[in-house]
Amino acid sequence: MTLDPRQLAKSFSGARVLITGGLGFIGSSLAVPLAEAGAEVTLVDAMIPDYGGNLFNIAPVRERVRVNFCDVRDPHAMNYLVQGQDFIFHSAAQVCHIKSLSDPFPDIDINIKGTAVLLEACKHHNKTARIAKLGTRGQYGASARLPVAEDDPMNPKGIYEVSLLAAEKIAQIYNDVHGIPTTLFRLTNIYGPRAQMRHSRFGVANWFIRLAVDGETIKVFGDGQLKRDFVYIDDCVAAILAATISPQAAGQVLNVGNDRPSCFRELAETVTRIADTGGWEFAPFTAERAAQEPGDFYSDISRIRALTGWSPTTSLDDGVRASLDYYRRHRAEYWGSDAA
Repeated sequence: MTLDPRQLAKSFSGARVLITGGLGFIGSSLAVPLAEAGAEVTLVDAMIPDYGGNLFNIAPVRERVRVNFCDVRDPHAMNYLVQGQDFIFHSAAQVCHIKSLSDPFPDIDINIKGTAVLLEACKHHNKTARIAKLGTRGQYGASARLPVAEDDPMNPKGIYEVSLLAAEKIAQIYNDVHGIPTTLFRLTNIYGPRAQMRHSRFGVANWFIRLAVDGETIKVFGDGQLKRDFVYIDDCVAAILAATISPQAAGQVLNVGNDRPSCFRELAETVTRIADTGGWEFAPFTAERAAQEPGDFYSDISRIRALTGWSPTTSLDDGVRASLDYYRRHRAEYWGSDAA
């Protein structure tokens, strides 16, 4: 399923849309097609260093969106910004599971408090906005079975994942108790243009792409056979938008993944083959990564497929090729001081 401009225009033209974390990877990737479809888009971003906020991400629609540099944890700002919105996409979060091992408080503060502040603002000032709350497949922890379905056991292995699970549960309460229509997404291994590319602390597929662009060697941990379901960003955006406009999706938890998984060795081989630069080699897990490694994971996406007709349509080859092309053309905008 791809984004149909006519369907987008029908659903979002003239609609008022608020996106938290709107200058980051997923937030900006939502903003561009929504603005092009005629939505009145407001982006909220605190521009916390290293979190991926980047004004270049919205270059194609910069004159068609409003940008508000504020923090989702600010109740005064949220009370004002939610008013009159038809759709709210909540993608602001601390998303580095490695960082959460050394400092758990940003996860607790941004992911839990920030979600509660936003939903309280909606409770008091806009109970009819349709909300999309973005979470992570890490909320499941180690897989009890494969593929992993939304009702399977949840045993997250880190504070980051626990904080997003708590935020999801909070959002479910606001849907069930306060009647604020909220769809809850668990995203898996999203990659593609507009991601944070300055460090390796989140986004393994994109980091492999950066290493290949730089002609460096990709480290593949263990034997490289761990499975993941990599999802190209355009497919992810299509899933979120398709479910958000579905009245039946309110209150639902939906996996956004790929039921055709790849292993890390395949990812490294694909990236270096298509890039024709760099290489890869096996490496032992670091102690931090080993402590949080959940094992094989890929999603059961039958629920979102039944609800919306969505399935990922971008092959790993095509997604990697498009990502390499984007970052080679815009390297200076994402590598920062390392782009020389």
